[in-house]
Amino acid sequence: MVRDTVILLSLQKRSVTVANDYFRFKGFTIRQERTAMKVGTDGVLLGSWAPAPDRGRILDVGSGTGLIAIMMAQRCGARVTALEIDRDAFQQARENIENCIWHHRIDLIHQSFQDYCKSHTGAFDVIVSNPPWFRNALSSPSSGRNKARHSSFLPWGDLLEGSSRLLKDSGVLSLILPYQEAGELITEAEKRKLYCTGRMNIRPNIRKAPKRVMMNLGFTQRHTREETIAIEKDQRHHFTPAYRHLTKSFYLYF
Repeated sequence: MVRDTVILLSLQKRSVTVANDYFRFKGFTIRQERTAMKVGTDGVLLGSWAPAPDRGRILDVGSGTGLIAIMMAQRCGARVTALEIDRDAFQQARENIENCIWHHRIDLIHQSFQDYCKSHTGAFDVIVSNPPWFRNALSSPSSGRNKARHSSFLPWGDLLEGSSRLLKDSGVLSLILPYQEAGELITEAEKRKLYCTGRMNIRPNIRKAPKRVMMNLGFTQRHTREETIAIEKDQRHHFTPAYRHLTKSFYLYF
């Protein structure tokens, strides 16, 4: 095997495609042979950027392989709860979490976000989610992939409403979504008294318009800090210093 992974970075698709059944990071390895959605650029970006309190509690909604939950545990000392509704993904995440050195601070639960919200309130300092956002796309024959990709399984309203219930007063909801849908999400969030306090616009390369945006939402209404990052320079796999700096704690080749 020439390299541990072959990366095809493209923000025009949801995920990075990798050639293997696993993706090796500096501090851990993600097995993904049983999951519908593989390790992707979106997840790595969000796991690198979301607020990471050294104490308290973090909730990862739609954990998939467990990638973001593990990334957050690596970055801070908070306890992480990870929710995953799909059984195959849950079993894969359990394997990945058990094999990482931060497993004692990560609690994995096989349950939908909606059901979890019914019995929990205001406990979390940060809720992080790489939510399904293919709201109008055709469904996939794979039920697992549908759960991961389509918002019919986790509508934005449910995610925002549940987050407003589960967050502490000082808490933050951090997520990533398509750039063109940011305005609509902000409007929906404000109906729940959640306001955008920070956003990072993501360009695939320095010449292209943003394709994704990461947002922090909280209960305090204040000026939004807005930044922009490009992943690549003029050539494929020639990464910008800003992208390298953001993800250097994780990618082997940075």
